[in-house]
Formats: sequence, structure tokens, C-alpha cells
Amino acid sequence: MTQGALVLEQEPLPQQRAAGTLLRNERLAEYTSWRVGGPADRLYLPADSGDLIGFLAAVPPGERVYWLGLGSNLLVRDGGIRGLVVCTKGRLKQLQRLERETIFAESGVPCAHVAKFCAELGWVGAEFLAGIPGTLGGALAMNAGAFGGATWNLVERVRTVDRCGVPNWRGRSEFTVGYRTVEGLKPDEWFVGAELRLRPGDAADSRRRIRELLARRAESQPTNLPSCGSVFRNPAGDHAGRLIEASGLKGFRIGGAEVSPKHANFIVNTGSASARDIEALIRHVQAEVWRQQGVELRPEVRIVGEPAQGEEHGGD
Repeated sequence: MTQGALVLEQEPLPQQRAAGTLLRNERLAEYTSWRVGGPADRLYLPADSGDLIGFLAAVPPGERVYWLGLGSNLLVRDGGIRGLVVCTKGRLKQLQRLERETIFAESGVPCAHVAKFCAELGWVGAEFLAGIPGTLGGALAMNAGAFGGATWNLVERVRTVDRCGVPNWRGRSEFTVGYRTVEGLKPDEWFVGAELRLRPGDAADSRRRIRELLARRAESQPTNLPSCGSVFRNPAGDHAGRLIEASGLKGFRIGGAEVSPKHANFIVNTGSASARDIEALIRHVQAEVWRQQGVELRPEVRIVGEPAQGEEHGGD
């Protein structure tokens, strides 16, 4: 929690009071993996999914609502977010075994926990999730993948909630899924959980596979510095990291933001970066790769919020 953050009275709801925590003007750098970002007008930490459903039912219709998990794959600008941010980090963490190699996981469960849970059951197919530095909710929203696996290859059905607090179960066939894209969510609808189908296998082999993937990740990625994971999507038939490195950008810095010398598709916060530094570096990398390689890099990271007072930005 940020020093000086004001804990508000819990929002009154029809027939009840919210059980979670509502904060005002909470600095989001404390909640993002890049460790940057200005304040949210309101930040809600739900007690559980039932509490979240009740809280959303009382949100004013005109207030914008944003979703935040572990804060990876997200750049919050220095001016912060006007509206409500729902943070599921450490919340919505139900994880349970169902029947026939199926599990249910809520959106706040870290992907690495899902991978380990399945391995302990002796069910295989989720090992790649150990390499995704985010929650299942974020992985569902963008079809996150690592080491050849993709989240939606495991999905049987998902549980969603809308801004009015109405929950719903939706099947895999209701969504169009591609590389780092998922289409089918309605406006102001979010994932709160999913049923995932695995395959029977050997628990020891699955645990070994996870250890190998984590070792590869530590060897090839800058896990010792704040980052968002991969910044850019891989273009068809190529890799963003190769293109950035071929453009001579490894180690290039703007302020406290640096293209990682270890993996060119990572931008790291060396300790003093602002969101403005990181966004400027993203734009610079795009421009240089286009100029030198003739390839347009598309960000994987989402950029949200307002610039700091007096700053301008080039759009989302």
C-alpha cells in the first residue's frame, strides 16, 4: 500500500456493504511489474468474487472501469487513471480440481501457480504457464503464451462478469482466438475465472518440465529488473527480439528505461524510469525497426492512463 493512501469507507451496496478495500488516489506503481504509473482515482481490492459482483453492481454508470492483475503487460502513464481500477492481485484466487482432468481457476491466480497445481495432480499441458509473469485473467484476455503453449488451447469455458455485476458462463466456441488476441468479450465484460482441460500424465515429468522452462527463462530473460515481459508481438515468421537486436538497440536507454542487453524484446526499469521514459523508448524502438528493417512492431503491452501534467503522448 502506498504511504499516505486514504482508505475510504466501504461503498454502500443494495442490502449490504462491500467487504473489500476501496482506496482513493492510490499510486499504481505499487501494483505494476514495471514499478511505474500514476494514481488511480479509485482502486478496489475485492474480498472475493461474490464481493466483486456486489461492488460492481453499485459502480456509477458513467465511471470507467479498468482491470489489473499482477500488473505485467501493462504500462500506466505517469498521470494515472481517471476512473475505477479493480485489482485482483492476491484476490480471486480460488483454484480447485474438478473431474476428468479439469480444473477451475479464478482470474487472480498467478499463471505459475496454475502450472504447478496441474503438475502436482499429474495432469500435463499447462507447464508453459510457469513462464508467464501474470495472472490467469490477463492470460485469458490476450491468449498469453510461452515456450510454444497458448492459454486458450486449454480453455473449456470461462466465467465473466460485466460492469453491472452480472456473472455469466461462456463456452470456448463463443470467442475468436489468435496469436495474442481474443475477441468475443462484450464492452465492459471481464474474465473472472476459467475451466481448463488438461491431459493425464506423469507428475514427476511435469515438474521436471517446469523446472527446465523456468531455468530457460532465467537464462534468457532479465528477471532481476522490473519489466513487463515481452514488449512487442512477434511478426509473422520472425521474432521481435531478433529485429530489435539487428537494429543495434540492445542496451539503448531513454532516462531510466533500457532495452535489455539480455533480451532485446524486454524493456527494463533500471531504477529511475518513468512511464514517460518507457513509452518514449517503445516508440523509438518501433521507429528504428521500421526504418532499418521495414517491419512494423506491434506492442504486446497495453498503454493506459493519462500523461503527467504538461506532457503529451502519441496515443495508445
